[in-house]
Amino acid sequence: MAESLWKIQLGELDEKMGVQIVEESIERVVATMPVVGNRQSFGLLHGGASLAVAEAVGSWAAVIYASSIGKTAVGVDVSATHHQSAREGSITITATPLQLGRALTSHQVLISNEAGKRLCTVRITNLLLEKK
Repeated sequence: MAESLWKIQLGELDEKMGVQIVEESIERVVATMPVVGNRQSFGLLHGGASLAVAEAVGSWAAVIYASSIGKTAVGVDVSATHHQSAREGSITITATPLQLGRALTSHQVLISNEAGKRLCTVRITNLLLEKK
């Protein structure tokens, strides 16, 4: 019998940041988030907000895959390159797998603005664990 795929459930921080799920599958997880409410003191999208939402979306992607093989996932590494920022509108966060293994997953997470311009590139690695 095939395992059923885990469905994304927003956490408290995700809700406070205004994250909305657009798509969820093993192949791709897509979410959106408003810039307003997630800006730093200079009026720009906060780099920490970008990293937090990217880590969430990348981890959700890993957990969806892990659930297909009867496991769960926990993040062990995340790195980001900020290319440019935004002051308004919304961002789209898209996670796609780089490697789906039996013990580790790696995902690329792209953050783009409404015009489709890349704002941030993130790579996240998750450790796959047996469910308790």
